[in-house]
Amino acid sequence: MLKEETIIILDFGSQYTQLIARRIRESKVYCEIMRYNTDLNSFKDKNLKGIILSGGPSSIYDKNAPVCDKRIFELGVPVLGICYGLQLLADLFGGRVEISKSREYGKALIKIEEHQDLFKGSKKKLQVWMSHGDFVSRLPKGFKKLASSENIPFAAVKNPQSKTYGVQFHPEVAHTQDGIKIIQNFLYDICECQGKWTARSFIQSTTKEIKERAGRGKVILGLSGGVDSSVCALLVNKAIGKQLFCIFIDNGLLRKNEAKEVKEAFKDYDMTLIFVDASERFLSRLKGVIDPEEKRRIIGRTFIEVFEEEAKKIGEVEYLAQGTLYPDVIESTSFKGPSATIKTHHNVGGLPEEMNLKLIEPLRELFKDEVRRIGRELKLPANLLGRHPFPGPGLAVRIIGAVTKERLDILREADEIFIQELKRSRTYRKVWQALSVLLPVQSVGVMGDERTYENVIALRAVTSLDGMTADWAHLPYNLIGKISNRIINEVKGINRVVYDISSKPPATIEWE
Repeated sequence: MLKEETIIILDFGSQYTQLIARRIRESKVYCEIMRYNTDLNSFKDKNLKGIILSGGPSSIYDKNAPVCDKRIFELGVPVLGICYGLQLLADLFGGRVEISKSREYGKALIKIEEHQDLFKGSKKKLQVWMSHGDFVSRLPKGFKKLASSENIPFAAVKNPQSKTYGVQFHPEVAHTQDGIKIIQNFLYDICECQGKWTARSFIQSTTKEIKERAGRGKVILGLSGGVDSSVCALLVNKAIGKQLFCIFIDNGLLRKNEAKEVKEAFKDYDMTLIFVDASERFLSRLKGVIDPEEKRRIIGRTFIEVFEEEAKKIGEVEYLAQGTLYPDVIESTSFKGPSATIKTHHNVGGLPEEMNLKLIEPLRELFKDEVRRIGRELKLPANLLGRHPFPGPGLAVRIIGAVTKERLDILREADEIFIQELKRSRTYRKVWQALSVLLPVQSVGVMGDERTYENVIALRAVTSLDGMTADWAHLPYNLIGKISNRIINEVKGINRVVYDISSKPPATIEWE
């Protein structure tokens, strides 16, 4: 089987690196993000078509400025440097990079001087998105200018013989005119990609890889009924069939009626399903724990512990399959680039150092919308496919402070009303994610003729493409009012409802 044509993105820490990957995949070309200093041996088994050097927060004059292996330019594939990537190209090949007297952050106008290659089909002038404090002041030998702006002489350059290109702006962001066209010109005309990476091709290649990795070994998978674990289960099941054992663990942190709904949804699939009630164990270990990272670690350790116990009942199990996604990996650790840890995700954090099961994570390089496309191709039911994301630690990270059965019950009832009303108003599918958060504060209220001192619920709904960035959903006031009225009237223990209008960044979607 012919290997998937691949673009490698070397990550120098840019906030836009994942956006570059999205734009490439939207163009039906597979790509991977790797650290800027990845060993070149990692490329040898790939059908490598091109390399992109991302932007980054560093200056090439910094003492520990990140630098890639210069031998990547000897691999015989085109290279495109973006922002810091362009400056690095210039420095590596003998050009000059200087500190800008007038820094450019935001929109800028560039003048195109050559309408071939990168700028094929573009206008003479383009509004682009800049974000830099340094600029290339002198080109290396063999390079030529493609575009300039009022503040910098070389907004885009190329070396025609080596097929090396660089742009000072960010073509991957929506603010850049013809940005997608520029990226696709690089992919199709310069790298000569065919653009055949689709949901179907992903399923074919991934099931083959799973089969080869698992061999005859048994695999267990935590099935929650969410999009990620459901698609993961169908993929692994398609690859190895009865070697897969799907385990649903009721950790006591689920939404209302969730266990019942999952049983109903998967009853007709030809899968081995095992249901385990471990709620008492999880809740006892979470007793008195307030720190969100500690909650995640406890849940992660207990999760694996229960899995290993079930594995022993099954027999000799070698693998644990997980529905880990790209945003999980990126937010949890500087997995493939020099970026700061934001939080530990259940799928990728909190695991014991010596785990007795090896991991299979077929969705690890995918964004949520890509997973949904895979799910549609695998005929996953629409009610599962359209479910909002739900964190692995469940409601434990939607209760700020200590987790108790009483507080969980209050949150479940409030969240159920929120989701019900979103669905009734046909708003549920218009938002990326909606959730309720129980706050660790109580406020004064009046119910009937009595003074109350009860809990506060925060409602959060966001719009997003992939969860990497998000804006708060502008729900109609009458809808928010109806939800608030129902929660206060129907959920004992709540006398106040607030609505979160924070965007990501700076806030994250979940509160913990």
